[in-house]
Amino acid sequence: MEFFVTLIQVLDSTIRLATPLLLACLAGLYSERAGIFDIGLEGKMLIAAFFSAAVAAVTGSVWLGLLAGIAASLVLSAVHGLASITFRGNQLISGVAINFLASGLTVLIAQSWFKQGGRTPSLFGGGRFEPIEFPFADAVSDVPLIGPIYSELLSGHSILVYVAFLFVPLTWWILYRTRFGLRLRAVGENPAAVDTAGVSVVGLRFAAVGICGILCGIAGAYLATALQAGFVKEMTAGRGFIALAALIFAKWRPWHAMWACLLFGLLQAIALRFQNIDLGGVVIPVQVMDALPYILTVVILAGFVGKAIPPRAGGEPYVKER
Repeated sequence: MEFFVTLIQVLDSTIRLATPLLLACLAGLYSERAGIFDIGLEGKMLIAAFFSAAVAAVTGSVWLGLLAGIAASLVLSAVHGLASITFRGNQLISGVAINFLASGLTVLIAQSWFKQGGRTPSLFGGGRFEPIEFPFADAVSDVPLIGPIYSELLSGHSILVYVAFLFVPLTWWILYRTRFGLRLRAVGENPAAVDTAGVSVVGLRFAAVGICGILCGIAGAYLATALQAGFVKEMTAGRGFIALAALIFAKWRPWHAMWACLLFGLLQAIALRFQNIDLGGVVIPVQVMDALPYILTVVILAGFVGKAIPPRAGGEPYVKER
């Protein structure tokens, strides 16, 4: 029974930790399916985390903080879109520049506004997303097996967790069951054919980049106002890059992306739960456990993904033929 309780707690942490990865992974999915590679997921999440926490701290409203985070992420998405779509610049360099910009800008503004060493004030009350308790969660909590699964694993998460997992079937439906999704995928494979059909390649790619910005904004807001209680320097901690690895691991498919993010979330949960493990006199240091998700990222991308073929027009600016 003790093992089952521990398992439920680890899986509960897995869901919480996988949520920002899932949102960022789906964000990259929209963008890259349209042919726009986006290494700037990390920067968009980071700036969204700062502005959501800052606005929530000042106004006391987590919903205004969420809107501010999305708006900040959309601004960087617009910059990336202008650089890579309008001016046909290198998409990878644009993404890296966004990461550097967000890294420096968040600390600079935070220190200027709050004078707390690059942090925002701690959030509480209406400034944070509170967990949602399902009906009868307390009543069934003592029921063997089913009770803990319902009351602890499924119940008790913030609304953004449920929104993130609802985005998975929604994304699948949009990409594979709507005209917009068909055109979006076509733009990433053969933009010239889409242009010939009279559909705006630029418009579709900007739409994809905009959706990417919204999802990254939600991911950043979740980090600062739900998973933690405020913004701290570099709090994304490489999650944007892990999300990109999960996207490649999933081969740009929504359902597979969810399972990939849950796998990375599980490794993070294990690293947090089990530290300084003693294996018959050999102690595994906490640093090794903390590095476990990043080690898996390298191992998976080095040879366990198989042949992951990105969209054919990915990373290439489209030049309309005269």
